[in-house]
Amino acid sequence: MLCYIYKSLKKEQTYLYIAKRDKFENVPEQLLAMFGKPELLMTINLAKQIKLAIADIDKVREAIRKDGFYLQLPPPVTNELEAFKASKGIHDPN
Repeated sequence: MLCYIYKSLKKEQTYLYIAKRDKFENVPEQLLAMFGKPELLMTINLAKQIKLAIADIDKVREAIRKDGFYLQLPPPVTNELEAFKASKGIHDPN
């Protein structure tokens, strides 16, 4: 199963996976408006891939089969200070 990955020029670290190159008819218009003009990043064969860098490959495959696309959003921002405090058992008195 070939998959075409497009990056958003409007939203950093946001990617759109589709089954057919430049075929966005399954992607909702509102999503495309938010995404902006898609820029082709790469083509991969999902049948030969074991895993992807960030996205769950099984979820990507299923979404493309079911919906015709998969939207990868950026990972949540981690507050490093709060994570450090939590790891040390430090609690703010506020």
